[in-house]
Amino acid sequence: MQEQNYSIKQWAKDDRPREKLLLKGAENLSDSELLAILIHNGSKNKSAVDLAKEILKLGKDNLIELGKLSIKEFTKIKGIGEAKAITIAAALELGRRRQAAVSFTKPVITSSHEIANYLQIKLKDLRHEVFGVLFLNRANKVNHFEIISEGGITGTVADPRIILKKALEEDAVSLILCHNHPSGSLKPSRSDEELTNKIKEAAKYFDIKILDHLIVSDSGYYSFADEGIL
Repeated sequence: MQEQNYSIKQWAKDDRPREKLLLKGAENLSDSELLAILIHNGSKNKSAVDLAKEILKLGKDNLIELGKLSIKEFTKIKGIGEAKAITIAAALELGRRRQAAVSFTKPVITSSHEIANYLQIKLKDLRHEVFGVLFLNRANKVNHFEIISEGGITGTVADPRIILKKALEEDAVSLILCHNHPSGSLKPSRSDEELTNKIKEAAKYFDIKILDHLIVSDSGYYSFADEGIL
């Protein structure tokens, strides 16, 4: 018997995720149904929903864990090619950016907690360490956020020259430094403290202030300014 190629159009009307979304709204669809819409078509042996359930299983049936997976990991599932994997990765990134935007609605920085919440969302799914900088104007408004360098699982090194060059390009008068600790530890290393002081001293020559250096992880954050060591 010839194998049947499952597609959304061939399912019973009640089982079609796109039809269900139109009739009942996106909020009434399961995670697997929403993923099935992104996948669009199933394989020869599996429906799009079946493939979606496999993808969720790969992420331990947890959307937070799913967001940490790479395109290469998605393609390990038979029936998920690069194109489908890219679509899923793009959708997860949009969700991450939307969450970050909602968490950081205030245009002016007023506390370390506020900015740490934003950074946790931006950096939480990364498995490697990155060093980023928030560039602020005279009103303490964030003009720009940029990841300056990326490293391995245990560390990254940021070049003060690159940071200050970017600060001048952005017309920034103050900066907030940040990096993540994928391990979950929030304790700053000796090299973290030395790098912070190095950037702080170099920034003085350009009348640029370092307001804080935040270390963020899934478990919380550490603020150099709050701890009085900046």
